[in-house]
Amino acid sequence: MMAQRRPQGQRHGVRRGLLVAWDTARHADSEAATVILEIADIRIAPGQNAAFEAAIQHGLASVASQARGFKGAKVNAGIESPERYVLQIFWETLEDHTVGFRQGPLFAQWRAIVGPFFAAPPVVEHFTLVTKV
Repeated sequence: MMAQRRPQGQRHGVRRGLLVAWDTARHADSEAATVILEIADIRIAPGQNAAFEAAIQHGLASVASQARGFKGAKVNAGIESPERYVLQIFWETLEDHTVGFRQGPLFAQWRAIVGPFFAAPPVVEHFTLVTKV
């Protein structure tokens, strides 16, 4: 089996069937300091991992990625806590997430896709880059 070549500037990771692409070309070091990082700590019901992972990948690709200021996203699954996920979404500005996305029509579409899997409302906070090695 031959390995497929990735487009230059992209890194891929696969975990339990969830493919996450991070476009490094879109996130040059000069931009990194101005990007807003949203982190959502998500807990899902036991036994729903495969369905949730398919749903969040679909929701990111078809809904969240259409939002103004969306720059990319990553999803990580917990090892010690398999029902725990950390969603990282990169935004141009805080308002792109808190106003444009959360108060716009895309948020209802997003929640319709991923919301049914939540065991509790996700804990969401925003961050700016302090240092990078």
